[in-house]
Amino acid sequence: MGLGLQALLAASPILIAGILLVGFSWPARRAMPVVYLAAVGVGLLAWGMPAVNIAASSVEGLFIAFDILYIIFGAILLLNTLKYSGAVAVIQAAFTRISPDRRVQVVLIAWLFGSFIEGASGFGTTAAIVAPLLVALGFPAMGAVMVGMMIQSAAVEFGAVGTPVLVGVTNGLSSAELDAQLAAAGVSFAEYRTLIVQRSVIIQGITGTFMPLIIVTMLTRFFGANRSWREGLSIAPFAIFGGLAFTIPYAFTGAFLGPEFPSLLGGLVGMGLVTFAAQRGFLLPRETWDFPPRKEWPPEWLGTLGVKVETERTGIEADPSSATPPQPGDKPQSMSVWLAWLPYLLVAIGLVVTRLPALGIGSWLRDALRVTWDSIFGTPITATSEPLYLPGSVLIAVALLTVPLHRMGGGQLRAAVSESLRTLTGPAFVLLFTLPMVRVYINSGLNGLEMPSMPIAMAEFMSASVGGVWPLFAPLIGSLGTFIAGSNTVSNLMFSLFQHGIAERLLISGAMIVSLQTVGAAAGNMIAIHNVVAASATVGLVDQEGAILRRTIFPLLYYVLMAGTMGLIAIYILGVTDPLLAAR
Repeated sequence: MGLGLQALLAASPILIAGILLVGFSWPARRAMPVVYLAAVGVGLLAWGMPAVNIAASSVEGLFIAFDILYIIFGAILLLNTLKYSGAVAVIQAAFTRISPDRRVQVVLIAWLFGSFIEGASGFGTTAAIVAPLLVALGFPAMGAVMVGMMIQSAAVEFGAVGTPVLVGVTNGLSSAELDAQLAAAGVSFAEYRTLIVQRSVIIQGITGTFMPLIIVTMLTRFFGANRSWREGLSIAPFAIFGGLAFTIPYAFTGAFLGPEFPSLLGGLVGMGLVTFAAQRGFLLPRETWDFPPRKEWPPEWLGTLGVKVETERTGIEADPSSATPPQPGDKPQSMSVWLAWLPYLLVAIGLVVTRLPALGIGSWLRDALRVTWDSIFGTPITATSEPLYLPGSVLIAVALLTVPLHRMGGGQLRAAVSESLRTLTGPAFVLLFTLPMVRVYINSGLNGLEMPSMPIAMAEFMSASVGGVWPLFAPLIGSLGTFIAGSNTVSNLMFSLFQHGIAERLLISGAMIVSLQTVGAAAGNMIAIHNVVAASATVGLVDQEGAILRRTIFPLLYYVLMAGTMGLIAIYILGVTDPLLAAR
């Protein structure tokens, strides 16, 4: 079978997903079973995968689906707990007192707070936390999910305390051949990885600076009363300032401290700077922007996640999202802002503490409860779940701790749990097909025809087709890997060595090409199907995955084209090289 036909067959499940979700606006619950069957058919008939390998891959996907649903449940439970305690109303009032302008709230909450959470946890947790928080503050559910997906860009590369680099790139590049080349050049692998990180943070820093502006303009264009790009562009100075407040400390941290903390410190420093600036009106336009009245929202904007506030005095539940938002200077709620925010602070602390290798807590949690199925059905495929280490455990623990902190009753907690479980029913069905499809795709290299896996076949075809302009396409391959696997880390595992090999054949910098891979892989989270499903689930938005993807594809194209263009300039105009090329 020729390389072109391999690539076409490998791409067919992805094309089917795009046609059904985006072209025909099928809901994911209808589209993904079809896509799973298409991947199985290609694996069996074209790749010669044994049926037992497909079954084992499907089981592995179910393990991953459980992990994702567990994280989603934790995020929803925490938010519902905060609703019933009254904390959401307090947080809403506090953010409105900083600025009632929704554009400012997006920069502060989604871009900066979301980047901080991404740096601590990764693995899709960011959108699962930010999207329901935005809905609780009065955002349309579809707008909240769109924003939640778009913020998964620059911060993702160093999410979960650097996992995509420390695990993805490290293991993805690991080979005896590369080790020998590095030894001959007198360079350690750690030094070479540092070079990759330093180049990627520069590309991410420049590209990511403009993401808050893009997010804001898309919000005003698709969810404003006037459907206006101009209303988003009018806050450009503040939005770019918000981008720089994150990307400058992010880039310096990555360049000098390593891959563990760029997103954490960038988000933390940025939140402080932007909050200080917003409270003083720095770079803010005179007019305040808000969504149209809720009664004018189209039905597709709405999710089923209600924002309920338990009133201690009357016991009557209200829906603050349909009421007039609190205004600056309003009398504060009885609960302090600090106490209302404390659960999210505890989440951030818990995520950081459990993911710092030096503390050893993460290792203990992994060992304390590990469910593993080795050699599933006698195949080389193994599935593992470590529930205590997942961000869902931190979220659930904080939700339970919130009960005494906010002096809640048992009935309120039961209501929060019940509401959270009901929200899970829709995405659970979708993920039960999406994740098995992903694992069949990735494990297709285990076949009887000695063919590369489907993702590698597509990548090899592209590299053979475009030649010396490969740097322009390298980020696209990274994003394709994330689209398939739903994970920046997995994309780097799949494609880092392949990207490095292409660079060697073209006699250009391997470190630069791998850095472009990591940038594209991070941006690919904006269109990862099961991330869209997971984020939508947290706000009760059903059957709108295609509409979300139709919008997030545009910021993704900006990201990969911007990164690829900078790669071309760096290699062919600035003459960027690396120690391996110099040693030849």
